[in-house]
Amino acid sequence: MNGKVVEFDAHSGLGVIESVNGTRNAFHCTQLADGNRDILVGTAVRYEIVPGSLGVWEAGGIEPTSGT
Repeated sequence: MNGKVVEFDAHSGLGVIESVNGTRNAFHCTQLADGNRDILVGTAVRYEIVPGSLGVWEAGGIEPTSGT
């Protein structure tokens, strides 16, 4: 899926990605594929939906892309 980071709290490592169709999925910084633990709000990303630790679907395998 493609989308962009619309929220990110570096202290907690929690954020939200909004897909191009408007669906929002939470993520944790450990899901950033490059091993980095920080990402800027507004960053365009490619990701997949994975089962989360709290029984909800989350964004995973998050990779920044060039685009909006």
